[in-house]
Amino acid sequence: MKLWGGRFTKETNQLVHNFNASISFDQKFFKQDIEGSIAHVTMLAKQGIISGEEKDRITAGLSGILEDIINGTLEIDGEHEDIHSFVEAHLIERIGAAGKKLHTGRSRNDQVALDMKLYTRDEIGEIDGLLKSLLQELHEIMKSNTDTFMPGFTHLQKAQPVTLAHHVGAYFEMFKRDRSRLSDISKRLNLSPLGSGALAGTTYPLDRSLTAELLGFDGPTLNSMDSVSDRDYLIELLSALSTIMMHLSRFSEEIIIWNSNEYRFVELDDAYSTGSSIMPQKKNPDIAELVRGKTGRVYGALMSLLTVMKGLPLAYNKDMQEDKELTFDAIDTVKGCLALFTGMVATMKFQKDNMAGSAKNGFTNATDAADYLVNKGVPFRDAHGIVGQLVLYCISRDITLDDMSLEEFKGISPVFDQDIYEAISMTTCVNKRNTIGAPGIDAMAEILKLNEKYLAI
Repeated sequence: MKLWGGRFTKETNQLVHNFNASISFDQKFFKQDIEGSIAHVTMLAKQGIISGEEKDRITAGLSGILEDIINGTLEIDGEHEDIHSFVEAHLIERIGAAGKKLHTGRSRNDQVALDMKLYTRDEIGEIDGLLKSLLQELHEIMKSNTDTFMPGFTHLQKAQPVTLAHHVGAYFEMFKRDRSRLSDISKRLNLSPLGSGALAGTTYPLDRSLTAELLGFDGPTLNSMDSVSDRDYLIELLSALSTIMMHLSRFSEEIIIWNSNEYRFVELDDAYSTGSSIMPQKKNPDIAELVRGKTGRVYGALMSLLTVMKGLPLAYNKDMQEDKELTFDAIDTVKGCLALFTGMVATMKFQKDNMAGSAKNGFTNATDAADYLVNKGVPFRDAHGIVGQLVLYCISRDITLDDMSLEEFKGISPVFDQDIYEAISMTTCVNKRNTIGAPGIDAMAEILKLNEKYLAI
């Protein structure tokens, strides 16, 4: 069944039909399509455009179609052009002439705009739930590792000592921002396009505020041309999903590095690793690598939709049909990556001794040695040079600052005394940094309280 045809004298070429049809992918929002139709006929009856008896028959028919699709007794086939024509055809088949009134005062343009908004809103809720689950796992790692020392890096060079809690906390903040972005998008998209018609509204006395309320929107959209041609919220969503993937990819990259033989900071669970077909010793971080790789796929969806939309005049154009496969794939990719990544981080084991040893061997306490001298009255620029000599001395002997004897310290500067060892210990280096956001144990205790409050909402 086609929802158009009176104007045409020839059947559509089969190749044209296949190229034009969208049911292979827009069947994803059959629930939203039926939900929108039920709200539409409820409003039509209230406005006296159809009778109450017709509304009841249509609603019962739509509910039956929904139930049958869900339980598998009604299969969505490729004979119909789109999900809208599929539902309407089966409705008319089931209830007769009353079903032909379903589309009164409505166009496929505002119908598909509505379906896509409803679907997107639902999916944002699911993605937000997955992000919250990941944040809960990260919070558990943070709670257990406020005294797990490790090197902090800049330029991939060891810089200053931090804790695993502090390092993971950086990603906690990133994923919090991701949830905030999704929340903003939900608010902006939450206006109903239903009742906008093809582009210029309708002469029927529709109550657009009622359908908006029935569907959980904050109100109706305010320009019918914009209503059917707006894809801003999808571009925003794909941008937010790209940012989520960027954060997952950065974390994956670190896990891949940490999992290497050179670092040995983490041991990945066997369930989230694979082996080699030829090298029996291998245990590969495939999930982290796939997450990193799939990031480009989501970026591609964003760039594709931006390109589709950049030259379109008002109002609706068929080009906009391209939004669905791009968005559906990006959503599915992000949901899969979030679920697998959460499982991976929840099961990986941290090699705490290797992390602490790496912090010591990388001279991450050199800045604290310089601060020690400054506190003894040495000008910072002089202190910086003295500690540079210390590092050079240690490198030439393959030792750490902690391994130096007091005589060796004094040989470079007589200002050093026995208290230098306490000053450059990992515990001191980390825990004296207690401004909010720093890795010190007192500062981290405050952050953990804030995290628990955030996660309780």
